[in-house]
Amino acid sequence: MRTTGRFGRTLVILAAVAFLAALAGVLVGRSLPDPRAEQATALHKLLHDQLDLDPQQRVRIAALEERFAVRHQALELEIRADNARLAAAIQAEHGYGPQVTAEVDRSHAVMGDLQKETLAHIFAMRAVLRPDQAERFDRAVVQALTANADPE
Repeated sequence: MRTTGRFGRTLVILAAVAFLAALAGVLVGRSLPDPRAEQATALHKLLHDQLDLDPQQRVRIAALEERFAVRHQALELEIRADNARLAAAIQAEHGYGPQVTAEVDRSHAVMGDLQKETLAHIFAMRAVLRPDQAERFDRAVVQALTANADPE
Protein backbone atom coordinates (compact mmCIF):
# COMPACT_ATOMS: atom_id res chain seq x y z
CA MET A 1 0.00 0.00 0.00
CA ARG A 2 2.88 2.30 0.74
CA THR A 3 4.15 1.87 -2.86
CA THR A 4 0.78 3.08 -4.19
CA GLY A 5 1.07 6.21 -2.02
CA ARG A 6 4.51 6.99 -3.39
CA PHE A 7 3.35 6.29 -6.92
CA GLY A 8 0.38 8.62 -6.49
CA ARG A 9 2.56 11.35 -5.03
CA THR A 10 5.08 10.92 -7.85
CA LEU A 11 2.28 11.14 -10.40
CA VAL A 12 0.98 14.37 -8.85
CA ILE A 13 4.47 15.87 -8.80
CA LEU A 14 5.05 14.83 -12.41
CA ALA A 15 1.73 16.37 -13.48
CA ALA A 16 2.56 19.60 -11.64
CA VAL A 17 6.01 19.79 -13.22
CA ALA A 18 4.53 19.16 -16.69
CA PHE A 19 1.91 21.87 -16.15
CA LEU A 20 4.53 24.37 -14.91
CA ALA A 21 6.76 23.56 -17.90
CA ALA A 22 3.86 24.18 -20.28
CA LEU A 23 3.03 27.44 -18.52
CA ALA A 24 6.68 28.53 -18.67
CA GLY A 25 6.71 27.78 -22.40
CA VAL A 26 3.68 29.98 -22.94
CA LEU A 27 5.22 32.82 -20.92
CA VAL A 28 8.53 32.60 -22.77
CA GLY A 29 6.68 32.52 -26.11
CA ARG A 30 4.74 35.63 -25.19
CA SER A 31 7.90 37.49 -24.20
CA LEU A 32 9.57 36.99 -27.58
CA PRO A 33 9.14 39.71 -30.22
CA ASP A 34 6.11 39.15 -32.42
CA PRO A 35 7.18 39.30 -36.09
CA ARG A 36 3.54 39.92 -37.08
CA ALA A 37 3.51 43.11 -35.00
CA GLU A 38 6.78 44.24 -36.58
CA GLN A 39 5.35 43.55 -40.05
CA ALA A 40 2.14 45.43 -39.23
CA THR A 41 4.24 48.37 -38.02
CA ALA A 42 6.24 48.37 -41.26
CA LEU A 43 3.03 48.26 -43.30
CA HIS A 44 1.54 51.06 -41.20
CA LYS A 45 4.69 53.16 -41.64
CA LEU A 46 4.59 52.67 -45.41
CA LEU A 47 0.91 53.57 -45.54
CA HIS A 48 1.22 56.76 -43.49
CA ASP A 49 4.74 57.95 -44.25
CA GLN A 50 5.62 56.84 -47.76
CA LEU A 51 2.50 56.67 -49.92
CA ASP A 52 1.75 60.40 -49.97
CA LEU A 53 -1.89 60.03 -48.96
CA ASP A 54 -4.18 62.94 -49.68
CA PRO A 55 -6.39 64.35 -46.90
CA GLN A 56 -9.46 62.36 -47.99
CA GLN A 57 -7.47 59.12 -48.01
CA ARG A 58 -6.12 59.88 -44.54
CA VAL A 59 -9.63 60.40 -43.17
CA ARG A 60 -10.98 57.23 -44.77
CA ILE A 61 -8.04 55.12 -43.62
CA ALA A 62 -8.24 56.56 -40.09
CA ALA A 63 -11.90 55.48 -39.91
CA LEU A 64 -10.99 51.99 -41.16
CA GLU A 65 -8.20 51.71 -38.60
CA GLU A 66 -10.48 52.84 -35.78
CA ARG A 67 -13.09 50.20 -36.62
CA PHE A 68 -10.44 47.52 -37.03
CA ALA A 69 -8.79 48.40 -33.70
CA VAL A 70 -12.07 47.74 -31.88
CA ARG A 71 -12.62 44.42 -33.64
CA HIS A 72 -8.97 43.41 -33.19
CA GLN A 73 -9.11 44.11 -29.47
CA ALA A 74 -12.32 42.08 -29.10
CA LEU A 75 -10.74 39.10 -30.86
CA GLU A 76 -7.55 39.40 -28.78
CA LEU A 77 -9.65 39.34 -25.61
CA GLU A 78 -11.45 36.27 -26.93
CA ILE A 79 -8.10 34.59 -27.58
CA ARG A 80 -7.01 35.36 -24.00
CA ALA A 81 -10.24 33.86 -22.67
CA ASP A 82 -9.65 30.80 -24.85
CA ASN A 83 -6.13 30.49 -23.43
CA ALA A 84 -7.55 30.58 -19.90
CA ARG A 85 -10.07 27.85 -20.79
CA LEU A 86 -7.27 25.83 -22.38
CA ALA A 87 -5.16 26.17 -19.23
CA ALA A 88 -8.11 25.00 -17.13
CA ALA A 89 -8.64 22.03 -19.45
CA ILE A 90 -4.96 21.09 -19.26
CA GLN A 91 -5.09 21.33 -15.50
CA ALA A 92 -8.23 19.18 -15.37
CA GLU A 93 -7.13 16.50 -17.83
CA HIS A 94 -3.33 16.48 -17.40
CA GLY A 95 -3.05 15.39 -21.01
CA TYR A 96 -4.38 15.82 -24.51
CA GLY A 97 -7.94 14.79 -23.73
CA PRO A 98 -11.27 15.74 -25.29
CA GLN A 99 -11.63 18.96 -23.29
CA VAL A 100 -8.13 20.13 -24.29
CA THR A 101 -8.84 19.21 -27.91
CA ALA A 102 -12.10 21.19 -27.88
CA GLU A 103 -10.37 24.25 -26.40
CA VAL A 104 -7.55 24.07 -28.96
CA ASP A 105 -10.12 23.88 -31.77
CA ARG A 106 -12.03 26.82 -30.31
CA SER A 107 -8.89 28.97 -30.06
CA HIS A 108 -7.86 28.08 -33.61
CA ALA A 109 -11.26 29.22 -34.88
CA VAL A 110 -10.84 32.61 -33.19
CA MET A 111 -7.29 32.94 -34.53
CA GLY A 112 -8.69 32.22 -37.99
CA ASP A 113 -11.32 34.92 -37.47
CA LEU A 114 -8.57 37.37 -36.51
CA GLN A 115 -6.62 36.53 -39.66
CA LYS A 116 -9.73 36.97 -41.82
CA GLU A 117 -10.55 40.30 -40.17
CA THR A 118 -6.96 41.46 -40.69
CA LEU A 119 -7.06 40.57 -44.38
CA ALA A 120 -10.43 42.29 -44.82
CA HIS A 121 -8.92 45.38 -43.18
CA ILE A 122 -5.89 45.29 -45.47
CA PHE A 123 -8.11 45.02 -48.56
CA ALA A 124 -10.36 47.83 -47.30
CA MET A 125 -7.34 50.11 -46.91
CA ARG A 126 -6.05 49.08 -50.33
CA ALA A 127 -9.38 50.10 -51.87
CA VAL A 128 -8.72 53.68 -50.70
CA LEU A 129 -5.41 53.90 -52.54
CA ARG A 130 -4.63 55.13 -56.06
CA PRO A 131 -3.22 52.49 -58.44
CA ASP A 132 0.39 53.66 -57.96
CA GLN A 133 -0.03 53.58 -54.18
CA ALA A 134 -1.77 50.20 -54.29
CA GLU A 135 1.16 48.71 -56.22
CA ARG A 136 3.64 49.72 -53.50
CA PHE A 137 1.20 48.63 -50.80
CA ASP A 138 0.79 45.20 -52.44
CA ARG A 139 4.55 44.69 -52.54
CA ALA A 140 4.80 45.58 -48.84
CA VAL A 141 1.97 43.17 -47.96
CA VAL A 142 3.60 40.33 -49.90
CA GLN A 143 6.95 41.11 -48.29
CA ALA A 144 5.38 41.12 -44.82
CA LEU A 145 3.69 37.77 -45.46
CA THR A 146 6.82 36.11 -46.84
CA ALA A 147 9.50 37.72 -44.66
CA ASN A 148 9.88 34.65 -42.44
CA ALA A 149 8.82 32.04 -44.98
CA ASP A 150 10.98 28.94 -45.14
CA PRO A 151 12.49 28.68 -48.66
CA GLU A 152 12.19 24.89 -48.67
